[in-house]
Amino acid sequence: MSVAAHTCNLSASGQKNQPGQRGDPHLQNIKPVFVSFFQRNVGSSQFKTIEDDLVSALVRSGCIPENHGEDMRKMSFQRCARTDKGVSAAGQVVSLKVWLIDNILEKINSHLPSHIRILGLKRVTGGFNSKNRCDARTYCYLLPTFAFAHKDRDVQDETYRLSAETLQQVNRLLACYKGTHNFHNFTSQKGPQEPSARRYILEMYCEEPFVREGLEFAVIRVKGQSFMMHQIRKMVGLVVAIVKGYAPESVLERSWGTEKVDVPKAPGLGLVLERVHFEKYNQRFGNDGLHEPLDWVQEEGKVAAFKEEHIYPTIIGTERDERSMAQWLSTLPVHNFSATALTAAGTGAKVPSPLGGSEGDGDTD
Repeated sequence: MSVAAHTCNLSASGQKNQPGQRGDPHLQNIKPVFVSFFQRNVGSSQFKTIEDDLVSALVRSGCIPENHGEDMRKMSFQRCARTDKGVSAAGQVVSLKVWLIDNILEKINSHLPSHIRILGLKRVTGGFNSKNRCDARTYCYLLPTFAFAHKDRDVQDETYRLSAETLQQVNRLLACYKGTHNFHNFTSQKGPQEPSARRYILEMYCEEPFVREGLEFAVIRVKGQSFMMHQIRKMVGLVVAIVKGYAPESVLERSWGTEKVDVPKAPGLGLVLERVHFEKYNQRFGNDGLHEPLDWVQEEGKVAAFKEEHIYPTIIGTERDERSMAQWLSTLPVHNFSATALTAAGTGAKVPSPLGGSEGDGDTD
C-alpha cells in the first residue's frame, strides 16, 4: 500500500459576492487555497482521490455550483504540480474559481475528512493558472541513512549512523546535479535528442541526519524548474549506488550524455512535494497593493506541523513495516552501470527510442 500526503493552495480574483448570491452561472472569483492532505492511495480507480474530496467539499460548502464539480473545467481548476502514485505532497497549490462566501476556509474544512485541511487562500490576478505561473518546485526525499552504508555492510543495518565524511561525499555528488543537464536517462520514454529532457536544477543537498524510533534518517532537498516522471527518484538512486560502491562516480556525468545508462529508481515512499515557487509572479504582483505574494510564509508552521504529524511518521512507519528501501537496495547488484543501450537491448531490457517519448511537462514525480 502506497502513501500520499499533500498540501495545496487555491487562487482567486474578482469582486466579492454577497452571501446567497448565485445568479451568475459563471464564477467570478479565483482564489489560491493552501491545503494539507494525507492519503493512503493504492492506485485504483475505485478509491477517491484528494481532488475528489476537495471538489466535493467545495460543492457542499457552497463555494461552487454542483455542475462545476462534475466538470472541473468550468471552474478553471488547475493543480500546480502533478504527483505520481505513492508520492506525498506538503506544498501543493491549485487554482480555481470560487464564490467568496464568509468563513470560506472553515466551511470547506468542515466538509473535508480530518486528513485533508486547507491552510490558506489568497487573491490572485485574473486568468491566474497555478501550473503556468509556477517558476520552480522543491521536493524533499526522506530516507534511512543505512541507504548510504557501503555495500559490504548488511543491507538494513539499523545501527548505522551517517558519518560527516560520508555526508560530505553525498552532498558533493548531489551538487553535481546543479545547472542544466540532459536527464533522458532519469525518466522513461524520453530520448537524448528531445529538448524537453533538458532540465534546470537550482540546488540539491542532504541535511543533517536525525533519529526516529531508533533508526537514523536524513532529508534530501532538491529545487528545480520542473521535473519529469521518476526523475528525482532516479537522481537519488544513482547517488546512493555511487556512495555504496556499486557504481563509479564517472557514471554521473556519463548519464547526461547521449548513450543509455542504467539508472536505478529509488522507492517513491520518501518523496514529498514540499513547496512550489511563484517568484516572477511575486515580483510583478506581490507588492502592487491589490494582491498578496504567493509565498505562504504564514502557513509554514502549519505545514511543518502537518509533516511531523502525518507525513514523516507514515513514511517512517511504512518503511519499518514494508522495508521498501532495504528491498530496493538488495536489487542494486543486478544493475549494470557500464551497460549501453546496445548491451541492454542484448539482454532483453526495454530501451526507449532515442527519438520517441512522452511530452510530460509538469512535475510527475
